[in-house]
Amino acid sequence: METIYDWVTMAVFAGLIVLFLQRSSEAVQRDSLWQYLVAAVGCAVCNYLGNEGYTIFAVLVLVGVLAFVYYVLRPFESNKS
Repeated sequence: METIYDWVTMAVFAGLIVLFLQRSSEAVQRDSLWQYLVAAVGCAVCNYLGNEGYTIFAVLVLVGVLAFVYYVLRPFESNKS
């Protein structure tokens, strides 16, 4: 854990883990496992690009991952009908 990319991607990944565990305990499954895999691989790619010095591409991938999580996984959506 040496670069900012390590810390940021680990924070996003930890948020994915918490969201997955919370959603997996619900009676009705709303998400598929592949959706979390896409976000996790995006975090890994962002970290790799950032550590290799491709800052702009790393930031773009991170923004893409965050947009994917927000629009596809919908972490802030209420369960109430």
